Amino acid sequence: MLRLTWAQPEDLLGHELRQAAQDGRNASAVAAVAARWKRAGGWDPPARAGASPEPASPYLRLLAEDLLDELADLPAATAEDEPTGLDGIRRLCPHWPRPAAAAPAPAPAVTPAALEAAWLGRAVGCLLGKPVEKLPLDGIRALARSTGNWPLNGYFTARGVPADLLAAHPWNRRSAATSLAENIDGMPEDDDLDYPLLNLLLLQRHGHAFTTADVARLWLDELPAGRAFTAERLAYRNLLCGVEPPRTARHRNPFREWIGALIRADMHGWTNPGDPAAAAEQAHRDATLTHTANGVYAAMFTAAAIATAATGAHDVHACLAAGLTVVPPRSRLARAVTHAVRLARSHDDFDTVVDELHTAYGATHHWVHAVPNTALIAAALTHADGDFTGSITRAVAGGWDTDSNGATAGSVAALLAGDPAALPDRWTAPLKNRLATSVGGFDGAGFDTLAHLTHREVARP
Repeated sequence: MLRLTWAQPEDLLGHELRQAAQDGRNASAVAAVAARWKRAGGWDPPARAGASPEPASPYLRLLAEDLLDELADLPAATAEDEPTGLDGIRRLCPHWPRPAAAAPAPAPAVTPAALEAAWLGRAVGCLLGKPVEKLPLDGIRALARSTGNWPLNGYFTARGVPADLLAAHPWNRRSAATSLAENIDGMPEDDDLDYPLLNLLLLQRHGHAFTTADVARLWLDELPAGRAFTAERLAYRNLLCGVEPPRTARHRNPFREWIGALIRADMHGWTNPGDPAAAAEQAHRDATLTHTANGVYAAMFTAAAIATAATGAHDVHACLAAGLTVVPPRSRLARAVTHAVRLARSHDDFDTVVDELHTAYGATHHWVHAVPNTALIAAALTHADGDFTGSITRAVAGGWDTDSNGATAGSVAALLAGDPAALPDRWTAPLKNRLATSVGGFDGAGFDTLAHLTHREVARP
């Protein structure tokens, strides 16, 4: 029987129960739903996989659908501090950035070289994290230590890793063949690169004034359904079922605060240099197809930070501070990022920072949730002071969604570096200026070409 990951109601319910607790929905009502599910023979969702190993009975599947709807009807205690609508977000942000058009002087323009560095940095960080995606923190540390690569300072390798360690912590099945140091041959396909490509197409077709419906239509035209995961897969399913945005983000979608919108945010920052408000607003229109509240804030934070970095006029700390100006200050995401930055400034040993973050969020959040992952990205960039190698290695060494975190940290740090030549050759040479993708028209494209195409969209209305 086909087991469709990230979509089966019986596997979604446990994630929705966890999300309900994070939202502060009525605890007794949530507990009653959980008890009904358990009494009927329901199970907890897989900790790391997207589908349980055994199929559910027709009765259990129908019950899961009913319970998902019942949980959705419960009001969230966090709603007042965590709106999803842009007007509500703006009202809660006392330091919302001034639009670039109102600034006393125009921001410096982003250069094609800086954009090429950013594309490369995103790819390198993603590639570094791919083999250890889904592995627990102790597994990542043990694998790197076994080959003398700890603190992490290069791509992972299987050479010299003891067989029993590999048996206990196997590489990511889909990535090992293309992302270990001994077999990298260009940048393999990954959704962390596919989404910037899709957003490049979005801007080419619709300009900066695109709508959420434009994003939806583009996905249906250009994104293979099998290349969408978690919140994106469920929004895609909702579109096919006739559900329209922004309800696509909410309907039976327990992944609406996970990391998917964040990994789509780079293009919005790259093409709005010096205008974090415009970057955040673009990211919001994109993100609300699939996400709500903190999932949306993670994208807005990232886009605003990248837009600030794109001018070359600010250090990484100013960029992260700019990112926080577009996030409601009492939201869980703002509190997590602020906490992470404080930890990074307080400890010389980054392992201590990571351990504290895992203690704070590991037991309550899925490894793909936006809150802990955004916090880890901010901590890595802060602790490394924006240095490229330091940023990507810290982001990946911190675990959770390793390839996505490495990609975003790499994009920010490389953009700050400003030129591909500023990135160490040991990281960029194996990519051979070649990117694999299933996004039409881009397979085999070079990062220099992508930078040129992105630069065209900067000045486009």
